[in-house]
Amino acid sequence: MSLSTGNQLRAARALAGVEQKWLADKSGVSINTIRNMEARGAEPITSGAMTVRKVQIALEEAGIEFLNHGHPGVRLRKNLP
Repeated sequence: MSLSTGNQLRAARALAGVEQKWLADKSGVSINTIRNMEARGAEPITSGAMTVRKVQIALEEAGIEFLNHGHPGVRLRKNLP
């Protein structure tokens, strides 16, 4: 599954317990990009596919699973190290 909305990004970040700055540093994108992605709210993220993928990978490495069972969602992986 994949990261698709600003609200999903905000929820993933909150669940992982990380700040926007941490996510920006970890994913290699600017903090303004993270802010703009989250500002989309329930709308689809309009950033480039590579940017979204970098952010998603950083959050997955922090233990987040992305869900899209009709509605975008997130959860913590059960088998965290």
